[in-house]
Amino acid sequence: MSPLVPGKRRSLGRSAAAGVPLAVLVALGVAPAVTAAPSGAGTAEVTGSATLGDIPLDEFSNGLLPGTVENDRGVDLGGIGSDLYPAGRKGEFWTVTDRGPNGQIKVDGTKRRTFPVPGFDPAIVKIRVTGDKVVVLDAIPLTTRSGKPVTGLSNQESRDEKPYSYDAKTPLAYNPNGLDTEGIVRAADGSFWLVDEYGPSLVHVAADGRVLARHVPKGLGLRGADYRVVESLPSVLLHRKVNRGFEGLAQLPGGDLVLAVQSPLSLPDEDAGEASRTTRLLRFSPKRQAVTAEYAYRFDPVDVVDPGEDDPSELKISSIVAVGGDRLLVEERTDKAARLQEVRLTRGANILGGRWDDADTSPSLEQLTDPAASGVPVLGKRLVVDLDKVDGVPDKIEGIALAGRDSLALINDNDFGMTDGTGAFDAEGRLVDSGVETKVTTVRLPKGAL
Repeated sequence: MSPLVPGKRRSLGRSAAAGVPLAVLVALGVAPAVTAAPSGAGTAEVTGSATLGDIPLDEFSNGLLPGTVENDRGVDLGGIGSDLYPAGRKGEFWTVTDRGPNGQIKVDGTKRRTFPVPGFDPAIVKIRVTGDKVVVLDAIPLTTRSGKPVTGLSNQESRDEKPYSYDAKTPLAYNPNGLDTEGIVRAADGSFWLVDEYGPSLVHVAADGRVLARHVPKGLGLRGADYRVVESLPSVLLHRKVNRGFEGLAQLPGGDLVLAVQSPLSLPDEDAGEASRTTRLLRFSPKRQAVTAEYAYRFDPVDVVDPGEDDPSELKISSIVAVGGDRLLVEERTDKAARLQEVRLTRGANILGGRWDDADTSPSLEQLTDPAASGVPVLGKRLVVDLDKVDGVPDKIEGIALAGRDSLALINDNDFGMTDGTGAFDAEGRLVDSGVETKVTTVRLPKGAL
């Protein structure tokens, strides 16, 4: 696909706008789960900001797979801020959309999940940052084995939110092929790995966008997908919170992948998951096609991450980045604030296959108020930067990539300009745009921060 330039619409009317002794932790090979001050704290700064122009969604989608989008309801290309991965040349990155424009509308007191453009197909998008502009260089639609769009629609009636039309009045069909893609990395052979919220799942995608395999939790029982489905992930992941599956994905130097569950699992129930501050990271070997390690990750208190928030269920991991060896940057965030923590994956921290993977364990890992005091080898972490204290960083950062020595590129998810509620569309069914733009922001960290 040749480079896209911002398109223009006519008459759309949209706006411009720690309890275990240190000696025990050392013996386990685990650092204490505390947050240290970042090196050179307070000196991180924004050094550049670039914005994606308006590209009509029907123009974008039908240019990839003709006839997929009949009516885009005035929505522009967005949502590419789900993740960011270096594409080789300076200023160029691979990104991925999520499942497409979606929102929520209450009907008779119950929230319904809307899909205003149900024909939208998630895509891998290659971009270049040029001055203050983000330019689309290429785009690859995600397709099934037979070349059809996977779509972003919900998979299973027993497990996922029921999909509805833009006004929440008309039910839509479930699609077992549907993917809510979030994280992206590119393998040495040119193929891609993505993570998905629905399964949750790890998806292997050929260079041309065909889904080669979708790795899901054991016992998921996904039927009818037009690609290979492999039940290779721990069954405990079946307890992921709705719309909070895998969101972060990193590729270690040797090729292994690390996946982050966005929020604590709902174990033993939703209330426990909403109150918990403990989520999980998994290590997956593409060579062995198997999970080889699992780690407990402990969020900071929500009012530490975001001083304006008191609900722990707002805590999420949206991005993880490999920074050399077995080290990762982990983004803890709410929709308004984000902090980057450095963790090191050690053998002693591996909890895979133990009691914490048994859904009948009581109390569950998620219920423990002090997991370390209960003998859980929680990953130690070090605060690298508090993005909430860096002027010029947008809200809802979901993608982070290394952009040079002591430099990061950040991308926000603008949700395709969508908002929730009945006011998201006008009387003609056209989007009332939120005015939030997709931006790539470059941040220079203090020297030696990474």
